[in-house]
Amino acid sequence: MSVARQVVVEADGGSRGNPGPAGYGAVVIDPATGEPLAEAAEYIGVATNNVAEYRGLIAGLEAAKALFPDAGDALRVHVRMDSKLVVEQMSGRWKIKHPDMKPLAARAAAILPPSSVTYEWIPRAQNKHADRLANEAMDAGRDGRQWEASASTAALDAPARGTVNTPPPVQGPPGDQAAGAAKARAALAAARGAAAPEGLFPLPEAAVPEAAAPETAAASESAGSGPEAAGAPQTGWGAAPDLGAPATLVLLRHGETALTPEKRFSGSGGTDPELSATGRGQAERAAEHVAALGTVQDIVSSPLRRCRETAAAVAARLGLDVRIDEGLRETDFGAWEGLTFTEVRERYGDDLTAWLASPDTAPTGGGESFTEVTERVAAARDRIVARYAGRTVLLVTHVTPIKTLVRLALGAPPESLFRMELSAASISTVAYYGDGNASVRLLNDTSHLR
Repeated sequence: MSVARQVVVEADGGSRGNPGPAGYGAVVIDPATGEPLAEAAEYIGVATNNVAEYRGLIAGLEAAKALFPDAGDALRVHVRMDSKLVVEQMSGRWKIKHPDMKPLAARAAAILPPSSVTYEWIPRAQNKHADRLANEAMDAGRDGRQWEASASTAALDAPARGTVNTPPPVQGPPGDQAAGAAKARAALAAARGAAAPEGLFPLPEAAVPEAAAPETAAASESAGSGPEAAGAPQTGWGAAPDLGAPATLVLLRHGETALTPEKRFSGSGGTDPELSATGRGQAERAAEHVAALGTVQDIVSSPLRRCRETAAAVAARLGLDVRIDEGLRETDFGAWEGLTFTEVRERYGDDLTAWLASPDTAPTGGGESFTEVTERVAAARDRIVARYAGRTVLLVTHVTPIKTLVRLALGAPPESLFRMELSAASISTVAYYGDGNASVRLLNDTSHLR
């Protein structure tokens, strides 16, 4: 009987422009010593970031297999990447829709038996070796040559390693409380021992429109609804370790616009309305309330105007800058933007029925499905939790992102989106601890508006 051989693969890919000149890098690591066993990198011409990341994964898996050609089913590979998309798709939690991704994912899955490979998302700061390899490959392509291992300095520039842990397989989508919300969460612990990722990567008002859909009862949104776990979270006060301060996200929905009281679909694909006079008053009262709390240390906002205006009111009170994260924008409702629910039903009845029945269905005219929104919001959450570990951050955003964050933290089913009230300028709070657990502390507080 073969003795199991374990290795870690770290992989990355990038493009200078998306698409643009692209390359990948991968390194195979001995988990017992932390030493690199093999490196791979290549300039691949013009491609997207995602294609380059998948190519890095493929190269890393092939390198691991080549190192131990006789290991067979006894080879165990733990893949670590800072691409949430690749990790979640290869783990089977997110669907693969893009035609460029499907053959690459299939190729990666065929290299080793599925039971031999596990996947883990890590912050970018922990993936420096593979990132440097990818950049070396892109530099080589810029100079009209291919990357050469003999000229690489990636291993020298990578942070010093100790042993590399290989955790057990992770199951379920990121952020779900039922199994520990493990990897938003792993980012917290990682951020305490390593630098946070540099910058937020460029990468929803009601789960339907601005105010929406008391008439809807069956819509759902999620890339997946099972829990994610790297072991069961600890329960009970006696066994709880000292986890330090959580990353606390104070979730402020923007103030009203002219569309809000009319309950019209108002997402990221419409006119980008400004705050109304009522909305500006709500933003000021929210700013007073947040200032009185005295706990908010940073502010991150959706790029849409109504959120930026609300965030600016708070920032002026606190003397803070506002950081923009594209992942916090509202759903794109396609051709339904600006319409009431009744108007959509009259004009696009079949499309609305299909949309309400499946989180994978997008609104008429090429809007976003709730599955796509969930993937985007979960990725934004992970970036923010990693960057602001131990801090209290105000996120100024929309109904769908806030409900999505709450739903994932609770491990609640997709239909719970339509069982939460979320008023304009309301405040909700979720905390993320170092063991991966998430705690919903507040939902739809409007006391400051009375």
